[in-house]
Formats: sequence, C-alpha cells, structure tokens
Amino acid sequence: MQYGICNLSIVPLRFEPRDPSEMVSQVLYGEHFKVLEQRKKWSKIRLAFDNYEGWIDNKQYLEITEEDYKSFDNQSSPNLVADMVEFINCEDGQLMPIPLGASLIALDFFKHQYEGTRITEIQAKSNIIDTAFLFLNAPYLWGGKTNFGIDCSGFTQMVYKLNGYKLLRDASQQATQGDPLSFIEESEPGDLAFFDNEEGIITHVGIMMQNNYIIHAHGKVRVDRIDHTGIYNTEKRTHTHKLRVIKRIV
Repeated sequence: MQYGICNLSIVPLRFEPRDPSEMVSQVLYGEHFKVLEQRKKWSKIRLAFDNYEGWIDNKQYLEITEEDYKSFDNQSSPNLVADMVEFINCEDGQLMPIPLGASLIALDFFKHQYEGTRITEIQAKSNIIDTAFLFLNAPYLWGGKTNFGIDCSGFTQMVYKLNGYKLLRDASQQATQGDPLSFIEESEPGDLAFFDNEEGIITHVGIMMQNNYIIHAHGKVRVDRIDHTGIYNTEKRTHTHKLRVIKRIV
C-alpha cells in the first residue's frame, strides 16, 4: 500500500484517470490519503477523512510513508484554516494561497509556515450556522469544496468539518448518518435536510436554520424557505426540491 498527501491548494479528484473526466470532489491542501492504484500519470486514491475515492494527477501530490500517514491520521483535534483565503510560506520563500478548511497537520512535514488563524477545537452546534454563512454566495460547482465553487454536499461537509464533525462526501451518503426527525418543527439550526428526485434517490442536502429557513448550495449558496413539501424559492415562486427527511447529526 502506498500513501500520499496534497501539497497544493485545491486539486481536482476525478471519476476517471484523465483530465476531461468529471470532477467528483476536490483534495485540499494537507489532506492525506491511501493510493489504491498507481499508473504512469494518475493514481486512484481513498481520502482518509471520508474514505472518498477518485483519481488524482501524480504531479499534484507527494508520496508519504505509512508512518507519516498513521501520524496524520492519529491527530484527533482539528487543525484547519479559519479564514476565507490564507497564505503559507513555502520553504523556498514563495507564498501559496490555501482555502478555508485546508488542513494544517503537515506544516512541519512540508517545511511550510502559517501565521493565520486556525480552528483547533470542536465547536458547539450553535456555531454551525455562523460557519455556513462564510460560504454565502459561493457559486455552485459540481465536486467543489471551497468558497470559489462548491456543491450541496461539499458545502454541508465543509461546514461540519470546520466545526470538528465528520460527514461523508455525497448527499446520499450523508443521509445514512444521524437520527431522523419526524417533523420540521422538531429540527434545530444545524440539522440536515435531505431531498430526493422522482426516482426516490437523494440528490440534495442543506442545513436547517431557525423559523423554517434553510441554507444550501443551489446555483450559489443561498437561503430559502422550507416547508413540509420542500424548499420554496420565493424568486421563482415554486418548490425547487422535494423534502425526504431531516436528520440530526450533532
């Protein structure tokens, strides 16, 4: 088994080992992973944080030892970038931007320096909505995980990650976590609402707010009304997503 770590700011994780392939997620600075298969130009990896798999360009990560992997994996407390965009000082004196939520566990390994603010403790559930608003108006991007482009489940995963909680990557996977609630009235700010398509497949997720509002990524990260039917877009005067279940993760 081989192991790797992302040494660049934001790297695409692709469905197939080729540049035109669908971006299914992103690997952020400091994220470590197992290398399941290595080819001449591409490697299939499994991220340590959520076990998500995809293909990454061999030029866009560094190989690490099993000992390094286990050392990074054993760090139970979060150590994440807390600002929208920050910079690290590389060993050669150059600056490199890194996004909100990037991992800082490997600074010594990279011989990088970071002087910005960090998240180093698990936050209270009441902080989830404040974190969610850091992504407000971020454009929708399939597979995205940053303020510069994010999808619905990347949004919920990153918001929870920044508060010290683990969510799986896709909406359908996240829907397997937590405890279901019977009614919207039982929900608290920070609970997750899931929505399905005509085939009953969960395709969307958002974060519940107070007073029957929800924040979610749809075109951009936005706030809409939610009722027992689903998400109601006041601009379009129609429901855009059909509610399946609300779940309490924290």
